[in-house]
Amino acid sequence: MKNKLAGKHPSYDKLGMSEERRKKKIAYDKAYHQSEERKDYRVELNKKNREAGTYGNGDNKDMSHTKSGKLVSETKSTNRARNGHNKKSSKK
Repeated sequence: MKNKLAGKHPSYDKLGMSEERRKKKIAYDKAYHQSEERKDYRVELNKKNREAGTYGNGDNKDMSHTKSGKLVSETKSTNRARNGHNKKSSKK
């Protein structure tokens, strides 16, 4: 089933994106997340999540990369909200 909200994120309106710019961004994001590098990244995190016993059990935990490359368990809201100031990483 296709996501009904795909391409309708509230930030698009906040940023004043035109319909053409939204389509370009969605196309770019689709291609980016289909790349082998991103697939391997997701596979690694999902594998570690399963090994830790947190995959799909509703405990709101994710595996997070640290600056050294190590994986640690962390609350998903904290992990996913870490964009850093000016898009600079603020990894643990």
